[in-house]
Amino acid sequence: MVAELPRASKTATRESAAALKARAARIAKTLKRLYPGARISLDFKTAWQCLAATILSAQCTDERVNRVTPELFRQYPDARAMANADPNHVQELIVTTGFFRQKTRALIDAARSIVERHGGEVPVEMEDLVKLKGVGRKTANVIRGHVFGKPGFVVDTHVRRLTYRLGFTKSEEPDEIESEMGEILPPAEWTEFSMALILHGRQVCFARKPKCDECELRPDCPQIGVVEAQKTKVKPGRSSRI
Repeated sequence: MVAELPRASKTATRESAAALKARAARIAKTLKRLYPGARISLDFKTAWQCLAATILSAQCTDERVNRVTPELFRQYPDARAMANADPNHVQELIVTTGFFRQKTRALIDAARSIVERHGGEVPVEMEDLVKLKGVGRKTANVIRGHVFGKPGFVVDTHVRRLTYRLGFTKSEEPDEIESEMGEILPPAEWTEFSMALILHGRQVCFARKPKCDECELRPDCPQIGVVEAQKTKVKPGRSSRI
């Protein structure tokens, strides 16, 4: 079963659909070589742990989340355990991930929904996942792609930036980007391609001052908006992450 996609926006382009798909295929081949088997860097063993770790990763580094989750998962290994958790205790365990109050509510509410509606098991289908507290299409696609082996195109800030620079979309809306990429790439490519884009965005195609001279995607990249990004100055003490 192919993952459900939101309706695509009408993105005007001078490139024919066939040429766009051919270019995307070349980029996908290069990304596979650069980032073989690209996956999220969050640590998890079960669908629930993947969901919980992804919720915690919002506005937080994966490295920080991976330092927090071993104890969290030891004390709350599944949705049933989290559904009955003391919110104050959960907050203490995840406080260093930031926005800990909101994340605690999301974890407990999602766990309760999983127990009440799905017998304690994380659902597979997109329509069920996005009804869980704290779970949008990004988190749902992470779970579908990494746990259940279902096609899922994950759109984060890096994917948003790179799909624009690569000329795949003019949209800044994650749902529209997901839909447009779903029309360009075959479903089997969605998860690995989006994960590789995230890694490429972290290592090469920075928001400011991207390493275009070192980028192996350059032959197929129209570099949309790159000149403006290269001219941007980052004030001392300010992060360049988007």
